[in-house]
Amino acid sequence: MLLIKSGTAAAVVLTAGIGLGAAGPAQAATPLDRFHHQTITWRACATGPGDQMGEQMDAAGARCATVLVPMDYRRPQGRTLSIALSRIKATDSSRRRGVLLLNPGGPGGAGLSMTLLGKEMPEVAARYDLVGMDPRFVGRSTPISCRWQTDTFLRSAGPDRRTFDEGVRLAEQLAAGCAKGNLQTLPYATTRNTARDMDVIRVALGEQKLSYLGYSYGTYLGATYLQMFGSRADRVVLDSAVDPRVYGPRMFSRAAPAIDAALRRWASWTASHDKEYGLGGTRDAVLATVEKINRHPVKIGGYRVDAHVVPYWLFARLYSDGPQSYAVLAEEARALSRGGETPPPASLKEFLDGLFTGAGEASDRAGTAILCGDRAAPRDPATYYRDIQRHRTAEPLFGPLVRNITPCAFWPVKPLEAPTRIGNSVPALIVGAAGDPATPYPGQQAMHRALTGSRMITLNGAFRHGVYLAAGNACVDTKVTSYLVDGVLPGKDVTCGRPAV
Repeated sequence: MLLIKSGTAAAVVLTAGIGLGAAGPAQAATPLDRFHHQTITWRACATGPGDQMGEQMDAAGARCATVLVPMDYRRPQGRTLSIALSRIKATDSSRRRGVLLLNPGGPGGAGLSMTLLGKEMPEVAARYDLVGMDPRFVGRSTPISCRWQTDTFLRSAGPDRRTFDEGVRLAEQLAAGCAKGNLQTLPYATTRNTARDMDVIRVALGEQKLSYLGYSYGTYLGATYLQMFGSRADRVVLDSAVDPRVYGPRMFSRAAPAIDAALRRWASWTASHDKEYGLGGTRDAVLATVEKINRHPVKIGGYRVDAHVVPYWLFARLYSDGPQSYAVLAEEARALSRGGETPPPASLKEFLDGLFTGAGEASDRAGTAILCGDRAAPRDPATYYRDIQRHRTAEPLFGPLVRNITPCAFWPVKPLEAPTRIGNSVPALIVGAAGDPATPYPGQQAMHRALTGSRMITLNGAFRHGVYLAAGNACVDTKVTSYLVDGVLPGKDVTCGRPAV
């Protein structure tokens, strides 16, 4: 989804919307004391032969551990969950600042391997213990297992009522697949509970404050932490920020214009490489080829690629605007434009395997539970169809994708808490691309306005999702690194330029 490619004194605090944190000096014992004072045992990250991610982390000097947290913070004496952590200690212990917690997005994105980012930001790695976390119910943290034969619920509603109804049936099946065997845990798969877990981790690590770098959905998680535990936040970077007003099951509903702009950018690049790909010598010609692919189903690699699939495939491929990413999309489009006469490129085969069988990481399975747990969705399918029809003329290709029904319309449990209303003055640095197709720029600006103590760095001319350390832009990277190392926000918002592709 949004991933750069969760009757006691406790109940009283929760009701007040403040969250649960560490007791200060000389304060009375709290229901969370046993979690705050637990012993963390660090060990090798590899779980056994063939664990390539664990072996990579071990080779980089990481150590892994688990931290216990309450499943239900209203009843901390009840069932617990194990949250998986990784850590690489600050390389300059004499100048160590504290802990920098890292999140890749999602929801549903596993963060253990994020500690490997240290090699990309050595100045930051010198000052902080880098800590990766698999959020609750994700990866190695007591995962929720949805019985899906797909890696995501994202599909386009297609051209008409019949194809929309096909999507309704799929969404209902996927919701049932998550409900089976998980009804006792689904209510606790929420961003607010993940923020509470983060604060338990902070105290268990012995830290007075927590610094944070989060991408995509991770910006909403970070903003939620600021809202609930702002006095315990140190230096916070939110990259590719989610609009906090619309985050939830319909978080993509305003994204069609931004996705379309990113598609046009790719089409212009592809037209300039027509001798290699043969998709058209002008932007409009390339777009006409894409529309033809969308209108005429293709059987390729044993799968049917149709109007349910094509808009999602394009969206997933437009997260990056670099020449290598553009070339991958062009190669895949060429194979589809030929009607499946040749085998699909390996990248397209892998994509379709995930979409139609559930192969791969399938982070959206856990992420869907968090989306549906954070905010209720409309239950009547007709609501979605009317919305699609109202916008079909203005958003013919991507409107039926971003406005489509989701499994949350059939979710078996209601959210336990109201959505977090983001609005505070805690300092933070927001980073984003002006042409981001997944978290459109107006939504990033909405996060900036909600966090009145924030500054924003905008990468102009970029049509990508994920900027710091991902876009290869020295202007952005230098300014973000400087903030994390020195702690000084820019005096005003900053715009960085992007060279033409």
